[in-house]
Amino acid sequence: MNGKTKEPLGRGLAALIRPVTRPEIPQQKTEEKIVTEIRTENISEIEIAKISPNPFQPRKDFNQEALDELKQSIQQHGVIQPITVRKISDEKFQLISGERRLRACQELGKEKIPAYVMEVHTDEQMLEFALIENLQREHLNPIEVAVSYQRLIDECKLTHEQVSEKVGKSRTAVTNNLRLLKLPQTIQDGVREGKISEGHARGLAAIPTEMEQLVVFNKVIKFDLSVRKVEQIVQELNQGNKLRTRVPKKYFPPNEVEEKLRNSLGTKVMVKQKAKGNGEIVVEYYSPDDLERLIELLAK
Repeated sequence: MNGKTKEPLGRGLAALIRPVTRPEIPQQKTEEKIVTEIRTENISEIEIAKISPNPFQPRKDFNQEALDELKQSIQQHGVIQPITVRKISDEKFQLISGERRLRACQELGKEKIPAYVMEVHTDEQMLEFALIENLQREHLNPIEVAVSYQRLIDECKLTHEQVSEKVGKSRTAVTNNLRLLKLPQTIQDGVREGKISEGHARGLAAIPTEMEQLVVFNKVIKFDLSVRKVEQIVQELNQGNKLRTRVPKKYFPPNEVEEKLRNSLGTKVMVKQKAKGNGEIVVEYYSPDDLERLIELLAK
């Protein structure tokens, strides 16, 4: 984040946060003072035990190393950015955003945490607010971002254009990101786990068939292909060329193969594997009877 508040998000928040009803303010108070008073009133130190999790949390993967770094920062500097909650009763609050900060404080054994208390009255508003807030503030992986966009469309009844306005992205960027959800689950998991980049995933999404997507995905993993190389493969496929890569065969370490064959055949076995993946298996025998025994075993 560069610290700049994006204008589209501001409009999204305005739709979710109802104006605070306040007594008439004397004329001498400036607009700046009024805003400061409202912000101050909406920030509270809340007992962590009174805060329940966000049922609409879009983030599913929490990196423990990053969480440990956040804990160290909080120990040194405190919670710089308050979490956001909504009040659901006099003694209960529900988290809207800031789950990493809340988890870090819980693990540090803190009893209270600074929080913005927002007026969010419906679950649909809660979902929209949580998704947009996380998309703007949290480090979501590309699949989590795509899932969040899809939930805004499906559950909040927003169009692609409305989603792009609320999150401050172009409509094309939103649409391209949503295409990642059409990839096979294996590839989506690879993106979540950081095995391939978002650039790789977008290239794979442009491949016509699921089988070819998986073939290229396996090649990216095995040979550490660049995004540019994936784009070249996609271009060849779109031009009608056959995929030059093959599904990687399962690799058996020679020593493991030798041990399995020795146990099965009861004789010395050597496996000679070549660079291209081919090779030969040498099976020793010690007499005509032993050869006949091995022929019988291998014929089975």
